[in-house]
Amino acid sequence: MPFAAAVAVGLLVLWPGGAPDHERSGVGFDRHTEQGTVTRVEKTPCGQQNQKGQECSLATVRIDSGKDEGHTFTETVQKDQSRQLAEGDSVIVAYEPSAPKELQYSVMDMDRKFPLALLAGIFAVAVVVVGRLRGLMALIALAVSFLVLTLFILPAILQGSNPLVVAVVGSSAIMLIALYLCHGLSARTSVAVLGTLVSLLLIGVLGSVFIDWGDLTGNTDDNTGLIHGLYPQIDMSGLLLAGIIIGSLGVLDDVTVTQTSAVWELHEANPSLGPRGLYRAGLRIGRDHIASVVNTLVLAYAGAALPLLLLFSIARSSVGAVANSELVAQEIVRTLIGSIGLVASVPVTTALAALVVAADRPAPDGRGGLQAGGRGRGSRGRRRRR
Repeated sequence: MPFAAAVAVGLLVLWPGGAPDHERSGVGFDRHTEQGTVTRVEKTPCGQQNQKGQECSLATVRIDSGKDEGHTFTETVQKDQSRQLAEGDSVIVAYEPSAPKELQYSVMDMDRKFPLALLAGIFAVAVVVVGRLRGLMALIALAVSFLVLTLFILPAILQGSNPLVVAVVGSSAIMLIALYLCHGLSARTSVAVLGTLVSLLLIGVLGSVFIDWGDLTGNTDDNTGLIHGLYPQIDMSGLLLAGIIIGSLGVLDDVTVTQTSAVWELHEANPSLGPRGLYRAGLRIGRDHIASVVNTLVLAYAGAALPLLLLFSIARSSVGAVANSELVAQEIVRTLIGSIGLVASVPVTTALAALVVAADRPAPDGRGGLQAGGRGRGSRGRRRRR
C-alpha cells in the first residue's frame, strides 16, 4: 500500500499536460502526412542520365485526405528500388507545403493499418480463446500499459521531466495494474510485485553506473538525433536508461510471477517444508528459468540488431572494434543489465515467497489465509498433525 501510494503521488506530480507543440521539421517521421491510393502504374523510360535506356515505373497517386483530397500526382519508381508500387496500393503521402506545387506530395510509405489491425484481432481472439477470463484480463492490462506509455511516460519525457524518474514511476504503475489485474489481489501477487520492484531498482542502479562509466550518450541514430534536435532539453542518456527499465519490465513480470507460483505450489504439495526448504526447491526451478529467459533476451536483441551486425561482418571489423562502437556497446549494456536484473529476480522473489508462504497459519474457519483461491490444503494438513 505505501508503494502504491508513492506511485500515485509520482503520477500526480509528474503528469504532463500533453506533449509540447513544435513546428514540423519535415524530416523522418516528423512530417505532415495524408492518405493516398495508387490509381495507375505505367512503364516509362528512366529520366536520369546514368539510367538511360532503362525502364522505370510512373505511378499516379490519388490523395484521399486533407485539403487536396481527390487531386493526383505522379511518382517515378526506379527499377532497383526495394519498394515497387502497384495499382490499388494504399500509401502514406508526405506533404511539404514549402516545396514547388508539383513536388509538394510524395509517397512516404505503404499503408499497413489493415493487415496490422487484422493481426492484432487474431492475437486478441487467440488470447481470449485459450486464456478465457485470464486472457481477457491480460488484454485489458496490455491496453492500460499502452495508455500509461502514451499518456504519461512519453509526454512527460518530452515535457522535460527526468527520464529515469518518469520510467520508474510509469513502470511501477504498469506493474501494479498489470499484475493485480491479471493475477488478483493476493499475497502471491504482492510477493511478485515486491520481487519485480527490487529487480527494477537494481537495473536502475546498474544502468546509471555503467551508462555513465561507458560514456554512452544514447544519441546513436537518425531517430535519436532528430529527437535531440527537436527537444534539446531531453537527457538522451537518461532516455537510454529509461528504455532499459521499461524493456526489462515485461520479462521481469514473467519471472517473478512464475517463481512465486512455484513456491506456493511447493508449499501446497508439502506443507512441512520450511522457508529454507522452499527456497532451495524454488531456486532449483528458477535455475532452469534463468537459462531460458537470459538466452531469450540475448537472442531478441541480436535479432533486432541483425542488419547492423551484418554491416559489421561485411566490413570485416574485429569483435573488439564492433563491441567498442557506441551503437553496439549500447545494446550490450542494455542486454547485460537487463539479464542481471532477471537473474537477481529469481533468488530475491523465491526468498520473499518462501518467507511469506511459510508463515501461513490457518484462519478461524480452518482455511489457510495466504493460499491462492482459498484452498488452504497446507493449513489443514498442519492442523491434522497437531
